[in-house]
Amino acid sequence: MGLLADPTKRRWLGWGSLAVVFLLVNVHRLSTAVLSEQLIDAFGITAAQLGTLHASFFIIYAAVQIPTGVLADRYGARYVGAAGAVVLSVGAIGFTLSGSYLSAFLFRGAIGLGSGVIFVSTLRFCANWFRVDEFATMTGVTTGIAGLGAIFATVPLAVAIDRVGWRPTVLALAAVGFLAAVAVFALVRRSPRDAGLDPIENVPEQPSITLDETVGHLRALLSDPDQWLLSVVFFSAMGSILTVIGLWGVPYLVVVYGLDVTTASSFTLVGAIGMLLGAPATGRVSDRLGTRLGPMIAGLGLFTLVLGVVPVFGDPPLPVVGATFFLIGFSLGFVMLALPIIKEKYPAGASGVATATVNGAGFVGGAVLPTAMGFVLDGYRTGDVVSGAVAYTELGYRIAFSLTTVAVGLAFCSAVWLAVRERRRPSAGGR
Repeated sequence: MGLLADPTKRRWLGWGSLAVVFLLVNVHRLSTAVLSEQLIDAFGITAAQLGTLHASFFIIYAAVQIPTGVLADRYGARYVGAAGAVVLSVGAIGFTLSGSYLSAFLFRGAIGLGSGVIFVSTLRFCANWFRVDEFATMTGVTTGIAGLGAIFATVPLAVAIDRVGWRPTVLALAAVGFLAAVAVFALVRRSPRDAGLDPIENVPEQPSITLDETVGHLRALLSDPDQWLLSVVFFSAMGSILTVIGLWGVPYLVVVYGLDVTTASSFTLVGAIGMLLGAPATGRVSDRLGTRLGPMIAGLGLFTLVLGVVPVFGDPPLPVVGATFFLIGFSLGFVMLALPIIKEKYPAGASGVATATVNGAGFVGGAVLPTAMGFVLDGYRTGDVVSGAVAYTELGYRIAFSLTTVAVGLAFCSAVWLAVRERRRPSAGGR
């Protein structure tokens, strides 16, 4: 039986095409750290403006999460995913052609618009093609692609920019995006039945739902305290990862340690490797143990301690910084367990909108926290320039990084509160 005729093989082709687009999403959303010098120079902007430019991606990304869940539940990943790949690539072209800060802000927002539909569409595809006891693993593997994209957004991106410039590099990413859109449209189908194949054993049927049912699920989600607790986890912890790995980690290393951008990006590369390893490993362990909350709470506790290194010490030894960045990236796996938790609370037909609701909160965090750190840092400008980057005092970075430490501490408290609620339920399982 060939790849296209065997549903257990065909699903990997569909997932793979969506994963390529998700790889590009993560290169775009984490590229600002490496691009920071070029963007400050090209548009003459401050730290707060750089944070806002970075955040424009996440503002739109977050805003489209719930609509994406609705569309993915109703129409499937084929159409939503292919359209997203086209839109993000058009946005990338516009970004490279921008001659002003406003234009760059709007086109980076367009990249966020197209990117925002990919992850939820991929999870919706996984819900239709993989067993329930494989879902956390597939969530982790898909999230691992974010780590791979983050790797490309560090040293490889810095080298490419150094050799050919940032605009041609982003244009090349747009070209790959258009090719990936074609692959998604050709290979992805709503379900094995839609592809004319036999159903896969133990994969639940994912029914199409009406608009009234979707509205009902949204009302239930918005009134569900568990959803809000998981959204706080995602807002705080995901937002902190995107802030440190995606933006302020590189300028911190450049200014405080006097590193060049390429060398500094090798530390965020270590964080990206942590993302690549942590998400699949955590998802796999969670599926094997049949529990979500225990690993998530333990991981968020560790994450809080790790993030406290910079606020406490300011300029710890570089090997300690490398280990800190690795563990920040690895912690992504613990954060992502929030998605299987919320998916398992709602009917199969609502999996897209349920995961989208929580997922969106993470990218609100990805918009708010970088900008907040930028405002803090602008209060500690020294007037100097280090390796082409505006310099801020070490105290400024310690205060700015304390914001993320407090945020992840809040995520930890929310996860503990959720566990308390689970134990108080008479019928609570061991999730």
